Amino acid sequence: MTTTETDTQWQHLTERWQELADFSGIGALLGWDQSTFLPAGAAGDRSRQQSLLAGLRHARATDAEYGKLLDAAARRSDLSPEQTRMVQVARQDFEKATRLPAEFVREFSGHVGQSYSAWTEARPAGDFGRMVPYLEKTLDLSLQAASYFPEFADPMDYYIDESDEGMTAEQVGQVFSELREALVPLADAVIAAGAPRTDFLGRGFAQDRQLAFGERVIRDYGYDFRRGRQDLTHHPFMTRLGGHDVRITTRVKENDPTEALYSTLHEAGHALYEQGVDEAFLGTPLGGGVSAGVHESQSRLWENLVGRSRAFWSAYFGDWRDTFPEQLADVTEEEMHRAVNTVSRSLIRTDSDELTYNLHVITRFELERDLLSGKLAVRDLADAWHAAYERNLGLRAPSDVDGALQDVHWYFGSIGGAFQGYTLGNVLSAQFYAAAEAANPGLEADIARKDFSRLHGWLRENVYRHGRRFTPTELTERATGQALTAAPYLKYLREKYSQLYGL
Repeated sequence: MTTTETDTQWQHLTERWQELADFSGIGALLGWDQSTFLPAGAAGDRSRQQSLLAGLRHARATDAEYGKLLDAAARRSDLSPEQTRMVQVARQDFEKATRLPAEFVREFSGHVGQSYSAWTEARPAGDFGRMVPYLEKTLDLSLQAASYFPEFADPMDYYIDESDEGMTAEQVGQVFSELREALVPLADAVIAAGAPRTDFLGRGFAQDRQLAFGERVIRDYGYDFRRGRQDLTHHPFMTRLGGHDVRITTRVKENDPTEALYSTLHEAGHALYEQGVDEAFLGTPLGGGVSAGVHESQSRLWENLVGRSRAFWSAYFGDWRDTFPEQLADVTEEEMHRAVNTVSRSLIRTDSDELTYNLHVITRFELERDLLSGKLAVRDLADAWHAAYERNLGLRAPSDVDGALQDVHWYFGSIGGAFQGYTLGNVLSAQFYAAAEAANPGLEADIARKDFSRLHGWLRENVYRHGRRFTPTELTERATGQALTAAPYLKYLREKYSQLYGL
């Protein structure tokens, strides 16, 4: 084959990758609109559109011509390491996609669109019964999807590998056991030490000023509003509509300003990752974050290790008080710092503190595993949820609004592998931050003067720019010098909360 022919084939391949990326972006746009501005009566139209688009993308991602282009590229010996990795990742994605029948993909996409719209009405009403038939179908479709990959004997392993490549349910369970053993007694000791003052958080904080303050902080972090925006939604998320269009959402409670602030910081962490991917990788198989766990590590790093730090409030408390002078007239910087690090057993995962957060994830992980194994029926999920919360956190929700209807994940996607990435992200957040601090001593002083350039620069160089260039394990080892380990995370939590609560 001539050089001209191989160059033409490569051009066709890169054009196909860009086309597939654009299909994904259009789908993300439909989903973003559905979660922000879609009229309530348009749910049926949107579901049909999403189903059609999913079918079109699947057809282009699995056709024979694309397979031939990938085969030809795989035989080439003149590709760069980055191009070779592009082909490898694309081939993996192609083989996975070709196992899923087109009709199944369309059916699943259309179903989750209908399920999400029903959830937005059922959750405020606390009507879990309305969602049972939707969830039963979601579970059936989730098991059907896993059945196309018989090399995974456990459906949970299939879903975990999909979101956190290389991890298994057994490995996740081992991490969870280590964390539970260490964090339960630490949380008990902190709670016993007494709660800090938080009364001022309920004094009424205007929505527009909350949003303006949060956006000011993430501009300092490095979020580029020329390539993104923030809007309101039921359940905050980040979405990538294109290589240069990475959007975030938040939600506001006027009697708890930490809700919007930390949702904004969290989703901005995800967005910084996507905005930091190497320009050369955009529109290719390498053009996004490598795994759920690594992605979550960035949201948790910017939300917690930075945003809940003493240095952060040293830098921003004056601005915070100037934004809300009446509400904070009698509040000190130290009281604010302690208030945002309150430890308490709570019903809401997204509102929970760093010490108890993983118990929320463990609960969901165990329920997913039981649903997929057949041990738990969907009709019994609400009761099982309440029992699990009583067992793991000593609490029971007064209704299903804060129970099995709480999270959007099962109502807008598959059942399986949806939550373990949050805990893996917590672990990795401290591991990445410790490596960044080792390379850049004095990061805390940087944060105290609103200078995030060294931290953001290290993360961009060692994590963000690589996209999917490396596997999650390879990326972690390259950036930190070791494989996933909970040691830095546990060290960070013990030191922080021992200091805060005088343990």
